[in-house]
Amino acid sequence: MPIYEYRCEQGHTFEVMQRMTDDPVATCQTCEAPVERVFHPVAVHFKGSGFYNTDYGTRKRAREQKESGEGSSEKKKADSESKPAKSSESTTSTATKSD
Repeated sequence: MPIYEYRCEQGHTFEVMQRMTDDPVATCQTCEAPVERVFHPVAVHFKGSGFYNTDYGTRKRAREQKESGEGSSEKKKADSESKPAKSSESTTSTATKSD
């Protein structure tokens, strides 16, 4: 049987063990004031794999990450070779300023 928590208008709280088919309690056990049932959020813990988008297709995802990682490193090498170093940029900029 579930335990239900009730709270009255005066601030008293109490728990009652009832069947689900029983009628809810209408008055406080302490002061006879009207009561209402208190609802609490349910604690849900998702554990294990399969709950996130990143958990699906791990073999394919690993292959894609490997390919994109190699491609990005090759791109970085190409970019660094095509761009001049900062020290040479500063010397050329000072040379053009003096002209």
